[in-house]
Amino acid sequence: MTSRGLGVASLGGLKKDFLSILDFRPEDLARCLRLAAQLKDDRRRGRQVLTAHALGGRHVALLFDKPSLRTHSTFQIAVHELGGQVLDLQPEVALGQRESLADVARNLAQWVDAIVIRTFSQQVLDAFAATAPDLHIVNALTDQEHPCQALADFLTLREHWGTWAGRTIAFVGDGNNVAASLAHAGAMLGVRVHVASPAGYALSAAVVRETRDVARDGGAVRLFTDPFEAVAGADAVYTDVWTSMGQEEEAAVRRARFAAYQVNDRLMAAAAPGAVFLHCLPAHRGEEVSAEVLDSPVSLVFEQADNRLHTQKALLLMLLAPQVASAYDNAA
Repeated sequence: MTSRGLGVASLGGLKKDFLSILDFRPEDLARCLRLAAQLKDDRRRGRQVLTAHALGGRHVALLFDKPSLRTHSTFQIAVHELGGQVLDLQPEVALGQRESLADVARNLAQWVDAIVIRTFSQQVLDAFAATAPDLHIVNALTDQEHPCQALADFLTLREHWGTWAGRTIAFVGDGNNVAASLAHAGAMLGVRVHVASPAGYALSAAVVRETRDVARDGGAVRLFTDPFEAVAGADAVYTDVWTSMGQEEEAAVRRARFAAYQVNDRLMAAAAPGAVFLHCLPAHRGEEVSAEVLDSPVSLVFEQADNRLHTQKALLLMLLAPQVASAYDNAA
């Protein structure tokens, strides 16, 4: 069983879980980003808003099997700023080592309203979602997808561009979880996404098929092996580490295979004038990106990191407090 279609419909047809960008309809994605922009503006202005108590009396568990700085920190802050309580779970007792995932899910469903999970296999999220129909499950990263990162990416780009219409993003590197969620979201928002990878590391055919099913307003995904061809005329250039968590034994091989895929001044020069640089972080200067690019004025990486907070607040509102989200949206 996959994550597609697992979520039970809630208010306005929204699924109960967010395991993938594909759990959103294009209008849900656009709404989440709109809410995030409002939340960010109100936070910056220090406004007291009705969302401050949206999760009052609600509990959100964080289950992180992979290390995290940005995702863990921003989800904790997001829950607190929405008036909820955070429960940090130990992965060794909550990921099926002591008892089945089904039993863990059934227990947690008695105490918490949602679980934010960061782990290796997407099947772990599927198991939680299928076993506990009243529990909201949020994908904070798996080996297959990283949908919360894509939310922050497209909020960042909207802030910089004003609109996504007619834009092109070139992702250079491994066709990994970040690339998959970027492709899903880009297709929904009418963005052309180019993914350049060495042979054997391309974005999966399944993800490409999925993007065709959800594409709107000219959104599309194209695969390349030549990074310069992919970047030519692009409005944004995106990369990620060459060796993700769990692939450490492949690091030497990957450095050799990806050496020609570094984002540096020469590659950025092939992009459109004014092109920006994106990276989900952490970054390895001198590997997937040169220090000159990462630390340059065209780099939006810390804006992306900041926007994790605001997009995740919007996501939690939509899943756990849909009435408050609607009232806040209508009042804007």
